[in-house]
Amino acid sequence: MKREDDQELWDLLDRQATPELSPFFARNVVRQVRTEAPARENVWHWLQRAIWIPTTAVAVALLAAGAMLRSPQTAAESPDAVPALIAQLDPADFEVVADLDILLASEEEILWEDT
Repeated sequence: MKREDDQELWDLLDRQATPELSPFFARNVVRQVRTEAPARENVWHWLQRAIWIPTTAVAVALLAAGAMLRSPQTAAESPDAVPALIAQLDPADFEVVADLDILLASEEEILWEDT
């Protein structure tokens, strides 16, 4: 807005004195804010506590469920299942493997007998 648009308004604004603020203005404002704040804070803190515990419980449950679903599950091996290493052996080598198992078992028994 230009001065020429409304001369009377500008004259009125020029005549007004600048307002004087009290030196304790900031202190009074802070005091007023502090007296009004506890009513709002009490309700807010109650809501935070009331929401925080169930929210945390749900988050922990979801994380646990996610960990259970994403964890690699090993297939339960049946006792009749043949290990992959033995499955690759020739049938003629089964006797040698059986003899090695007996030899290793006897070596373990000898170690225990020496002590």
